Amino acid sequence: MAEGSASGLCRGHATICLPIEEDEYDSIVGHPEEFRQWLDRCFAEMPELFPEGFSRGYAMKDRRTSVKQRESLRRIILRDGRSYSIRPSFLMPYLTARTEEVEGPLFLRKFGVPLWALARMFGGNPMRWYRLEVGLGRNSLVGTTVRTTALPEHLLADEHHTRRNGEKNYIATTVGGGCVLGAALSEGASTDDLKEAYGVFKAEAHNVDPEYAPKTVNTDGWHGTQAAWSILFPLTAILRCFLHAWLKIRDRAKHLGEVFFQISERVWDAYHAPERRSFSQRIRSLRNWASGCLTGIVLDKVIDLCDKRDLWTIAYDHPDCHRTSNMLDRLMRSMNRYFEDGQHLHGSREACDQHCRAWALLHNFTPWHPDTAKDNNGWQSPAERLNQHRYHENWLQNLLVSASLGGYQHHPPQNP
Repeated sequence: MAEGSASGLCRGHATICLPIEEDEYDSIVGHPEEFRQWLDRCFAEMPELFPEGFSRGYAMKDRRTSVKQRESLRRIILRDGRSYSIRPSFLMPYLTARTEEVEGPLFLRKFGVPLWALARMFGGNPMRWYRLEVGLGRNSLVGTTVRTTALPEHLLADEHHTRRNGEKNYIATTVGGGCVLGAALSEGASTDDLKEAYGVFKAEAHNVDPEYAPKTVNTDGWHGTQAAWSILFPLTAILRCFLHAWLKIRDRAKHLGEVFFQISERVWDAYHAPERRSFSQRIRSLRNWASGCLTGIVLDKVIDLCDKRDLWTIAYDHPDCHRTSNMLDRLMRSMNRYFEDGQHLHGSREACDQHCRAWALLHNFTPWHPDTAKDNNGWQSPAERLNQHRYHENWLQNLLVSASLGGYQHHPPQNP
């Protein structure tokens, strides 16, 4: 059964996915009044999963039986003529499988378990598992991840270097609130290329909140990245990562023994200054000390860090911002292992772009180690912690419900 509609929406964006157990669903799907009562309860509890205009009334349209899964599905029609399919969360999109059949294998894909190994252990063929995974990337990454909370005000951005069909490509990655909110493929690293790639995040964020603009975004020193974000969000403060400046010093000074530890102590003492004035004082002290005690390339790198004092002090205007890229680096290490173990990317740009987005959604929704969940007040994944909410105890059903309507906000067409 197709999930598109004749209303002009993209394929897969006209399906409302709702949490319900199979026994309960089977007991109500054949009874229109009970089915309507269930829909109304869901709307009262989870209005964000429904299209705009649902509250103005709808009618039961028709009922079809899936040949693939032997389940009955109903469609509704709103007063403005838009039609939507209702899919229970125990069924995968396009009714390709039941979630209980694929939840385990897709969880293992988070760790890069090869597709052929999944086929050997769970049946089917590698391409089946590839299609199930990559199909998740059709959904809006921002809209699916950020459901019951505001978009993060402070972001981090960087590009993961990878290869597609043997050619160098980049994955423009945006991180906020501990989740991957952008993972768009770019064939180049110029300002125009990165503007297009990071523009995917902007478009999805504006679909959630048309007035959204982050307060800050932390980047490395690459001009193309900073220029792209400055164009996309002119009023956003672009922060330079202090850690990257330190790493340039460390790579050239770590062989100096005791001197290296003195440099480290002084650099990070400046970083931890409580306010702008004391930071400037400690940077001047670091410069004076380095000029008298260091030489060569190590001195050059320390002076370079000190010369960027005005860039570092911007962060004091935004107390909750990310002064270093630690959060992004942690997530990109997982991304690097995933694509490195999978021999990078292969296929069309569209398929590879969806693959990147699918990885991001798996990262956001698959459960943590139980000990990590305990340390996060029982929330089982980055998306749950960000939203402080879950739709279903099963992580895959939670993802599918969050991806209701493809993760996009659906507004009625405007009258000319």
